[in-house]
Amino acid sequence: MKTVLVLCTGNSCRSQIAEGYLSFYANGRARIYSAGLEKHGLNPFAVEVMGEDSIDISDATSNTVEEIEHSHFDFVLTVCDHAVKNVPVDLSYEHTMHFSIDDPATAEGSKEEKMAVFRKVREEIKISMLKFIGRELIS
Repeated sequence: MKTVLVLCTGNSCRSQIAEGYLSFYANGRARIYSAGLEKHGLNPFAVEVMGEDSIDISDATSNTVEEIEHSHFDFVLTVCDHAVKNVPVDLSYEHTMHFSIDDPATAEGSKEEKMAVFRKVREEIKISMLKFIGRELIS
């Protein structure tokens, strides 16, 4: 079974959303993990936008890459530019893929304006993860 780590800066939004989609669409065909270079806590807007798409990530925890107990990954997917430039040198993996996705946590404005940004990012991540699964995990 293939193993995938989704890596981001804070493991609060983008990597959590990506892990949610990968876990859902891989449907047991892979072990999916997410982590951050830092731990920022699960963003409630990420939980809400995933709930709108019928995927519950409310039990997810924000972890640093050091806290992940798996020692080797088939794939490391970076979902932010900071993470791709700072992948820990001792992280063991076979392949990497990078997705440059804007951080929705920086959105400003009303709740609805922030949710609009999170929805846009969610859809971008969803499309990216579906392409990854179709190309790498199913083939």
